[in-house]
Amino acid sequence: MLKLDHRFAARFTRRSSSLFHNEQRLELIAFLGGLCLFFSTIEYLFPKPVPFFRLGLANLPILITLDILSPGSVFLLVFLKVLGHGLINGTLASYVFLFSISGSFASAIVMLAAHRIGGKRISLVGVSVFGAIASNIVQITLSVTFIFGQTAWVIAPLFIGLGVSSGVLVGLFAEKLREKSRWVAGVRQLNVS
Repeated sequence: MLKLDHRFAARFTRRSSSLFHNEQRLELIAFLGGLCLFFSTIEYLFPKPVPFFRLGLANLPILITLDILSPGSVFLLVFLKVLGHGLINGTLASYVFLFSISGSFASAIVMLAAHRIGGKRISLVGVSVFGAIASNIVQITLSVTFIFGQTAWVIAPLFIGLGVSSGVLVGLFAEKLREKSRWVAGVRQLNVS
């Protein structure tokens, strides 16, 4: 009887710690989603040199947690970022939302792949640049296909150049934040993936 009680207690403890672990993960994703919205709002303080261009500050929480969260959790965070941004800015029922969700998910897929495949050989700067290029290519393709036609290719070099520049800046900031932040170090110790 003692063995049965011990086994039950062990299973119950594992299950409750698993539930606690899941709650921590969801709370972290919710917090990071709010942080993405905050950075997305900050981006509106900067002028846009090209239509649809954004600095990508809202990708900062995603970059920092690529090695902390599972791919599914990263995609949930990206979805929350895009959905929240669409609701706040009133673009949820427009082509801008299509551009945003397509570019964001393309960026997330490429950043996850670059981070997983590159490992320690590629910094967050490289991962951020790859994500920016993926987002820009998808958005240019959508603008050629649905809005501007072939004339959209005229702006493509400038658009991609600005995307690479902002990818470098966001990546550098993410590297410094990951390196210096006690909060990020604490989250990494939680192991909430």
